Amino acid sequence: MFEIKETIFFLKNIAVADILDIIIVSIIIYYLLKFLAGTRGWQILIGIILLFSFWMVAKFLHLQTVEWIFDNLWGVFIFLMIVIFQPELRKGLAKLGEKGVFKYLGLSSKKLIDDVIRASLFMAERKIGALIVFERNVDLTNYIEGQVFIDGEVSIELLISIFTPQTPLHDGAVIIRNRKIAYARAFLPLTISSEVPENIGTRHRAAIGITEETDSIAVIVSEERGEISLCYDGKIHRNLDPLVLRKKLFKLLEVEKPSPFEKLRKKLKKAKDEAKIKES
Repeated sequence: MFEIKETIFFLKNIAVADILDIIIVSIIIYYLLKFLAGTRGWQILIGIILLFSFWMVAKFLHLQTVEWIFDNLWGVFIFLMIVIFQPELRKGLAKLGEKGVFKYLGLSSKKLIDDVIRASLFMAERKIGALIVFERNVDLTNYIEGQVFIDGEVSIELLISIFTPQTPLHDGAVIIRNRKIAYARAFLPLTISSEVPENIGTRHRAAIGITEETDSIAVIVSEERGEISLCYDGKIHRNLDPLVLRKKLFKLLEVEKPSPFEKLRKKLKKAKDEAKIKES
């Protein structure tokens, strides 16, 4: 009974500023983890969490020597973190500052998808084969072979020039990572599924293979039929209309995903509406 009263008292004393404070910190942590996922910094962050856990265990067990070491090294750890995470910090700040916050939040992704679709349409009309893979949370480096490092901005011209026949990079796939063309001529694992139709080519089998093993998304242009297909979760959707392809890519890449504030606003509105219905 005392615990219930204490909980009610605590909830009554929560101010709007406290809720806003929690929301802002949660958003910062969410985007920080999302940014670090799949990078070198992610493994380092896991190591830091393990060290912190070890320190908490040492405090709980009163291991005085271990406690003393950690207590005196936290200042050095903070400095080391700045040095270790320097590439990630620089990349994040560059993305945020070079073209504005609004572009970072989604406008650049829309242009990227549109450029990929327009390049795919151009190649489909001329029956130029292409395989474009969007990396998401899973790092594709361990799944590809023979790749050539590009690190170039995504553009219609660059994509077309890469896949033009008889050029050095036209075989294999293009890997798009963090809104850039990370690699070209990347060879992907082929699917061994018996459910795959026999009449599809190597590009389509590679697209199915990489999306079976990872959460990536692949756009395929057939050089035989001149059609555009989309592959994700190991399933292929063939001969898509450009508008349907755009809609699917927007959804899969979460380009128009509502912000955390928008989600919260909708939840509060829904709760308010439900309360009104119960009252009536």
